[in-house]
Amino acid sequence: MTENLSVEERFKNIEYNLALINEQIAASAQKSGRRREDIKLMAVTKTVEPVFINHAIKCGIDLIGENKVQEFLSKREYLRLENCDAHLIGHLQTNKVKQIIPFVSMIQSLDSAKLAAEIEKQSEKLEKVVDCLIEVNVGDEENKTGIPFDQVMPLIEKISEMRHVKVKGLMAVPPICEERSQLSKYFEKMHHLFVDISGQNIDNISMCILSMGMSGDFNEAILSGANMVRVGSLIFGPRMY
Repeated sequence: MTENLSVEERFKNIEYNLALINEQIAASAQKSGRRREDIKLMAVTKTVEPVFINHAIKCGIDLIGENKVQEFLSKREYLRLENCDAHLIGHLQTNKVKQIIPFVSMIQSLDSAKLAAEIEKQSEKLEKVVDCLIEVNVGDEENKTGIPFDQVMPLIEKISEMRHVKVKGLMAVPPICEERSQLSKYFEKMHHLFVDISGQNIDNISMCILSMGMSGDFNEAILSGANMVRVGSLIFGPRMY
């Protein structure tokens, strides 16, 4: 179990895991007709202590993702983020927008006009533009965050009129699937939407990032067109709550 390992043993595990993950990303990128450099690896740091996050950064990680505002803010002063970006990837409540936007370079969980309006309001006060991804509930699951698939375009049209929110792409977490082929269908559905929006040349909307794929399915996501994958437990070991 991870909790029984020494700090040095966990460091070695992180190093080994990152090497293996990078090899797998390179192989999947090649299969999809791309290069390793075309795929961005995010280390998801939910419940991970700063000492291990900093070691991953030392090993080459230059992007981390946190799920909860308060958890990230409690860790931030201990993290060596001089050459590492931080994104918020978990659900963002409107009353937490003011707290988080000064400290992250992107919000990957924009999923409503109400949240977009609050980000616009708080970003204007700071005289900054906040990069965001639209989080899509690609499986239209009742208990999952993200905007329903058929409401993505109306939301994008509203955001296109905002001056301090810039959409840089899409993010999704597909439903749990027993069959890999079914999982790939959800990833491909997202990729088709990504390409479709890219071709429309909408003001303030640029499809640069398709963020999908996690520890258990990032290879399938890459094969279906993802250019950013979010990997946590496969890097750091099982989460400890």
